[in-house]
Amino acid sequence: MIKRLCVFCGSSSGAKPEYVAAATAAGTYLAKKGIGLVYGGGRVGLMGAVADAALAAGGEVLGVIPQALFEKEIAHPGLTQLCVVGSMHERKAHMADLSDAFMALPGGFGTFEELFEVITWSQLGVHRKAFGLLNTLGFYEQLLAFCDTAMNEKFINPVDRQLVLANADPEKLIDILSVHEVPTSTKWLKVAET
Repeated sequence: MIKRLCVFCGSSSGAKPEYVAAATAAGTYLAKKGIGLVYGGGRVGLMGAVADAALAAGGEVLGVIPQALFEKEIAHPGLTQLCVVGSMHERKAHMADLSDAFMALPGGFGTFEELFEVITWSQLGVHRKAFGLLNTLGFYEQLLAFCDTAMNEKFINPVDRQLVLANADPEKLIDILSVHEVPTSTKWLKVAET
């Protein structure tokens, strides 16, 4: 059961209104389901949209932002709780500690870095929390295809490829994450024969 969901997403709104609409739908649905939102703490872009929607629907919203980005990302003033930390490393670790699962909305390099780190943590056994990509307008199609290529070329084990879920519908993805049983990685269980 998910009590809090960590959402990674852009501090930009993106080029199309559907990105903001999907972030708003995700925030609203989280509040409706009684699932707290944990996110990067900003009030701009998709970060602001998902937080504003969750708050408007009466949800709990926890923001975690590094001191260096407090002003650049324009910290959200109306959150249930805003935690200012010393570094990006502390931000990600604290967000992970507060959350039971993860979801990435469209975003840029920061979002990509965050999503790959939590997937790697799962692969390495640091946590066993579900992870999903909100594939709005097919935003993550090429990334999903690349993951399949890496699996087919034997750089990602098939069981580890199952760590990455995806859906274009925010409500469906949140429901999937709520019941998903995270597979146990096989990465360190055997050494390839030489």
